[in-house]
Amino acid sequence: MGSVQTRTASHEATPAPAILAAFEAAKGFMPVDEGLALYAAASEAGRLGLPLLEIGSYCGRSTILLADAARAAGVTALTVDHHRGSEEQQPGWDYHDPQTVDPELGVMDTLPAFRRTLHRAGLEDHVVALVGRSPRVAALWGTPLAFVFVDGGHTDEHATADYEGWAPHLAEGGLLVIHDVFPDPVDEFTGQAPYRVYLRALSSGAFTEVSATGSLRVLRRTGPGL
Repeated sequence: MGSVQTRTASHEATPAPAILAAFEAAKGFMPVDEGLALYAAASEAGRLGLPLLEIGSYCGRSTILLADAARAAGVTALTVDHHRGSEEQQPGWDYHDPQTVDPELGVMDTLPAFRRTLHRAGLEDHVVALVGRSPRVAALWGTPLAFVFVDGGHTDEHATADYEGWAPHLAEGGLLVIHDVFPDPVDEFTGQAPYRVYLRALSSGAFTEVSATGSLRVLRRTGPGL
């Protein structure tokens, strides 16, 4: 596949200091370098004049960047999340945060934190939150997209469903971004399923790799296959 370089070009879009500060202050796991690459990709994709979509929003950390890129491009950021947490965020796992548990129901509910994050960043009006499971929402979807960011569940079942449900909606020239791509088998639980989706996208003939930053991969839709 050849060597793919981290995005470093000076002409690429970067978030304003206030947006970057809001991103860093928000609850979540994405490091800054990956966030900057995500923002640059979303800003580029926004030029197509079509919505930007994120699968897996948690508490809105990455959504801040997509929403600001969407605002600048005059398009809408869409988020797909059931807000009950992915596998590794459940009680007893390393990424569980007790503050995300609904005290009445005793189950995770990240939607309130997600909405607070966007409100504090002044970005609520630029986001449409689709609350539900990715395959069910995708089955109802019919609008072309400029950008699909796969950052949902980390099992093969979930990652594959996200890819199969949403990648076909990407317009030609649109960007598919996959997070938590870890080629090392030691990362089987946290990053091998996204890695396998990434390999599948490349082997489909529908995508060409653009860049890699940490565990973030950016691919452009350049063909009709899938």
